[in-house]
Amino acid sequence: MSSIVRRTLYAALNKTKQSLPASRQNSTEANIQKSIYKQIEGPNHITVNDFAWQNLDRWPDKTLTVCAATGHGYTYAQTHRMSAIFAASLRTKLKLRNDDKVAIILPNVPEYPCVAFGVLEAGCIASMMNPAYTADELKVQLELIECKAIVTSKLSYPNIAKALNELKSNIPVILIDNDSLPEGTIKFAEFAEDWAIDTSCLKEVKRTKNDVAILPFSSGTTGFPKGVVLTHKSVNSMNKMIFDPKIIAVEEASATHQSVLPAVLPFFHIFGFNLLMVNLMGRGAKLVTMPVFKPELFLEVLVKYRANHLYIVPPIAVFLGKHPAVTPKHFESVLDIVCGAAPVSKSDAAAILDKKKELIFRQGYGLTETNGGVSVGHNKDTNHASVGHIFNGTELKIADLNTQKALGPDEEGEIWFRGPNIMREYYKNEAATKEVLTEDGWYKTGDIGKYDKDSYLYVTDRLKELIKVKGFQVPPAELEMILRTHPKILDCAVLGIPDPISGEVPKAFIVPQPGQNIKNEEILEYVNSKVVAFKKVKAVQFVDAIPKNPSGKILRKDLKAKYC
Repeated sequence: MSSIVRRTLYAALNKTKQSLPASRQNSTEANIQKSIYKQIEGPNHITVNDFAWQNLDRWPDKTLTVCAATGHGYTYAQTHRMSAIFAASLRTKLKLRNDDKVAIILPNVPEYPCVAFGVLEAGCIASMMNPAYTADELKVQLELIECKAIVTSKLSYPNIAKALNELKSNIPVILIDNDSLPEGTIKFAEFAEDWAIDTSCLKEVKRTKNDVAILPFSSGTTGFPKGVVLTHKSVNSMNKMIFDPKIIAVEEASATHQSVLPAVLPFFHIFGFNLLMVNLMGRGAKLVTMPVFKPELFLEVLVKYRANHLYIVPPIAVFLGKHPAVTPKHFESVLDIVCGAAPVSKSDAAAILDKKKELIFRQGYGLTETNGGVSVGHNKDTNHASVGHIFNGTELKIADLNTQKALGPDEEGEIWFRGPNIMREYYKNEAATKEVLTEDGWYKTGDIGKYDKDSYLYVTDRLKELIKVKGFQVPPAELEMILRTHPKILDCAVLGIPDPISGEVPKAFIVPQPGQNIKNEEILEYVNSKVVAFKKVKAVQFVDAIPKNPSGKILRKDLKAKYC
């Protein structure tokens, strides 16, 4: 059987498996955890667009996005209209068709929902990428997805232009900026504000719930980030789960109220894209966009816009709890906080609650491969040590690391998860897909955890070798691949070491080539010039050898025990 046939067959089997009713996927194995939340019935939205715009007629004139720095923004009705015009422009002016991939390489700006939903409305697949990535990083991702168009800003354009030049590609680039655009680029307004364009071409777009909607990237342990294939069904399944009244705390917009959230979580990250932007568009929330986290601006947003809800990551949680500039005044309008991307300690949660006792603080847990969600605390939860309960319609297994048998309460093993929100596969990576998806639908998270007698889930460690820097995943293997290309380096390994601000930071262990004299600064400059800021190596240590097993795999635990 050819590799192409095998890939096609595997994808078809996996798609069928994920579309099975829950009763046919459920296991009879002992110790499989079911959700405490009830199954939520609701409309079976076909596309992500349907979900986001489902209540548009109830709040067309409410603000959807507003820039924290400039005050520039759009209403729901304006964004909806512009996204349709943008979609028509993509199909008529660029001749894009169903399933063409469009890279969105933007910071959090008010135009982001218009761009994202315009791409989807055009029948295309949105692939969100980090706007701070270097040309080397972007080149890998753009080539992998066979990108047909790029939407970005002048901030990222130099790296994109360099990447496209090295790829010898003339992919059209659309810039959201208004003036002084580089030659050969397209002005966003010419596509999104072409009021004369005929949008009837969008009738040709036929999308089903099983079609691919978005293609974000997830860091792996064996090299560069992998494209995660997420269908309209899987995205919508996740967002419908959050709408459980015991989970969602964000009130729907009304004539007299609109919930406000600082949109500081990057929209290119699944947490920001799915759980913040898409989900809360279905509630009519106002998103105050911040391109990057700036402490002073963030605190200003809390007070100026009277933010009601905060979706944050651990470094922001630590800042809110322990920084002396943060006072009870900043929490006056805040009702609840949801923290995700990595676990936070009970003491970090307590530090925030010391500033406002009646706050609801809860943790969530998810991965790009699960559309951002596995579990979350309920909206009156006081268990600040756990990451809550798994979502409705899903199952949890704590797998013994040797036998893969499902373990009981308070026994630690690898967290396996099964539900309709799981990815279809890794894009063009059958081997990596088979490593994490079992034939009966379980996704192996690579995280170590346990559950207690009350079905609370706890994430206690990582089986995967990923380094978590400010909530972002950094694969050591990617940095090691770069380091090994240095002519003076014989061998190397990268580990995460504790850092009070970032959680962890990468440290490189270097074995120099015989007779070569190499300095720390030379190594740091070499690797860090090729990666985004959060991936940068912060320390270097020279060693005689890198411990490895007989097959050549780096023994990171041995390395850590000896040198850290």
